[in-house]
Amino acid sequence: MSLHTLQETAVRYFLEVVRTGSVKEAALKLNVAPSAVSRQVARLERELDTLLFDRHARGMVPNAAGELLAAHAKRVQQDIERVAGEIQGLRGLRSGRVRVASTEGFAFDFLPTLISRFRARHEGIRFHLEVCPPHEIPGRIRDGEADVGITLSAVPEPGIRIELRHPSPILAVMASDHPLAAQRQLSLRQVAAYPLGLPPRDSSIRQLLDISCSRQGLQYVQAMSSNHANALVSFAAAGGGTIAFYGELSIRTQLKSKALVAIPLKDREMNERHLEVETLAGRSLPDAGKAFVRFLTDAIQASA
Repeated sequence: MSLHTLQETAVRYFLEVVRTGSVKEAALKLNVAPSAVSRQVARLERELDTLLFDRHARGMVPNAAGELLAAHAKRVQQDIERVAGEIQGLRGLRSGRVRVASTEGFAFDFLPTLISRFRARHEGIRFHLEVCPPHEIPGRIRDGEADVGITLSAVPEPGIRIELRHPSPILAVMASDHPLAAQRQLSLRQVAAYPLGLPPRDSSIRQLLDISCSRQGLQYVQAMSSNHANALVSFAAAGGGTIAFYGELSIRTQLKSKALVAIPLKDREMNERHLEVETLAGRSLPDAGKAFVRFLTDAIQASA
């Protein structure tokens, strides 16, 4: 197969089928007819003289050959983006695109504020910010769907470069008139005496809270649960003695209003969480991405 073929429509359609697992879903994403997607995939298989997918009733899964082609095609796309960025860089950092995948907490206030500050210097740079569960972010980076990931306390992931690992302790968040609001530091034993607003059991906050409470033999009352962290913060801010949990970077703007306070916790487990800035190992980001990673890591370190 020629290099020309690898750069054209067939590979774009092939990659969308890999991402979605379905010709129909790929066609919807690409805004074309399913038959057009099927023809392009069949063309690749014909030119390579091999099948690229295992076809099942529930969808299409790339086989070994398909995974090899997908990995190559993603690298080609990334190289094209990098070169295009470098060409733009010859005229200065005037244009480009940065795709960011982030956990919910950082996407609410912290990242939009930093992106706005970055664009005040480089107004030609465009951003796309996508909110993902922490376990999905390394995959988005490996698949070429994100240039930069911001997540919490991840286990080491193959193919992922850690640009920065920074402490992100969990704080107790409450209304400013809460009985504990004047304390400079709290223990979970003190906090567990009040009703709590908690995230799901698979969140890093909930897991560390449950580990620490189990170690100390503590029980708590869950007044509200939600998979939306900011809903829990609003619940705590409404009063009633409720306490929620969050990281300082994620709640910095709300704290300026003085309606909320966020108090450090003494307990070991609640201080074992870290923020990670991730990129793809072995990939040279376009200039816009490199500049934003530097800006982001500098801002996080300066916040300590």
